[in-house]
Amino acid sequence: MTDLLLTRPSKAALPVKPVLAKDWSKTHKALSQTASGWAKQNAFDASFGQLLALPNSKGEVASYLFGLGAGTEPFAAAYLAEHLPKGDYWLSAPMPPADEATIAFAWVMGNYRFDRYKKAAVTRKRLVVSSAAVAEEANRMASAVTLVRDLVNTPASDMGPDELEAATRALAKDHAAKITVIKGKALEDGFPMVFAVGKASPRAPRMLDMTWGDSSAPKVTLVGKGVCFDTGGLNLKPGQFMLNMKKDMGGAANVLGLAQMIMGAKLNLRLRVLIPAVENSVAGNAFRPGDVLQSRKGLTVEIGNTDAEGRLVLGDALALADEEKPELLVDMATLTGAARVALGQDLPALYSDDDGFVAELLEYGTKSHDPLWHMPLWQPYMADLDSKVADLNHISAGSYGGSITAALFLSRFVENAKTYSHIDLFAWNEKPKPGRPYGGDACSIRALFGVLNARYGVAIDKGVDSKSNSKPAKKSARAKGRAKK
Repeated sequence: MTDLLLTRPSKAALPVKPVLAKDWSKTHKALSQTASGWAKQNAFDASFGQLLALPNSKGEVASYLFGLGAGTEPFAAAYLAEHLPKGDYWLSAPMPPADEATIAFAWVMGNYRFDRYKKAAVTRKRLVVSSAAVAEEANRMASAVTLVRDLVNTPASDMGPDELEAATRALAKDHAAKITVIKGKALEDGFPMVFAVGKASPRAPRMLDMTWGDSSAPKVTLVGKGVCFDTGGLNLKPGQFMLNMKKDMGGAANVLGLAQMIMGAKLNLRLRVLIPAVENSVAGNAFRPGDVLQSRKGLTVEIGNTDAEGRLVLGDALALADEEKPELLVDMATLTGAARVALGQDLPALYSDDDGFVAELLEYGTKSHDPLWHMPLWQPYMADLDSKVADLNHISAGSYGGSITAALFLSRFVENAKTYSHIDLFAWNEKPKPGRPYGGDACSIRALFGVLNARYGVAIDKGVDSKSNSKPAKKSARAKGRAKK
């Protein structure tokens, strides 16, 4: 999709004039008599999504008017890419509220189609942008989002642990990263909860471990939930809730997309990506409600419900990540329905007790139109994970605060990382929007990249760390006490 942005004017490119509804009267008056009459005849009033071709004296399309409505849709350019005929275009007026980088990114994503299983006519459209730098940034972001979407959209029949491993290996090869894999029964000693969750599937569970960058650079570790399909295990999901469970590896897909951005931009950090890749299946050897599992951390975990498997595989992966005391540790997971009930589909739930990191991430989420919502790691709810037979239960006995208690469970496996953050995301669009079609999607990775680029980015023109390469913010008082559980 790197051929969708032009940095040199095309003779065939047609101008598109975006118009706010509040400015339509003034714009209307400035049109030629013919164009003005044509707009009136077609009832154009600059409502969002209106697209009107304006003819020249020969009756050929000479330009387009595009209605922005109130101008609140940041990815309006994606709507253009979705609805304009195949061809080259340039914007003849500003398009609020987005900057050019966002416009370019939205344009590329408006061309996205998941067509692996169906023949579709290629109708890609190209947009003229001001510089190669704008195109490069937009393409880097769009390529990562495309990777995430393609992985999540692929059915579990073609995206099991084997295929997720292959995708990780391909990414590692592209960027000269190192990868190791621990698979099947070899997991029993070091990653017992990963093995327990995945052993009932004929497709072997595994731990994917990819590293990239200078080993002396600040350590940033990403952990992604890689449950390639979740039946719910013996606590079997009802059919309607199992239908989209191919997306339960959305956390893994998102960390791979973010890793691609990081490595492509050559940030000054040592990156580690950990993905416990499993399938939660039903068989005679499946783990059961009431079982007590050992964990890599040494904690024993009572199983309250086999459909809460994601936090188990993440627990082992987080324990491994925490052992080398990373500067920043982030996990991403399609973890709880409770987060969706609380925040809906658009807002990933962000858990961290590093207030400085949270402020940065929320700021970049707003800037990049990739929002998150900060949720509390409310310590009194930790008591809800008490177990009579083990160190803790992995789910709460009650029906409230499920996303919070899941985050608290994960936090029990982290004590050495300087900053830890858990992101409970949806990785899916139920309602299509411009540039965001129905199906799998990236969540939070553009916001996270913004923070990492500000901290660890390299100024290309000088070849040194940029002035924004600041040290991570100090932990809050709450953070200092978190590890003393």
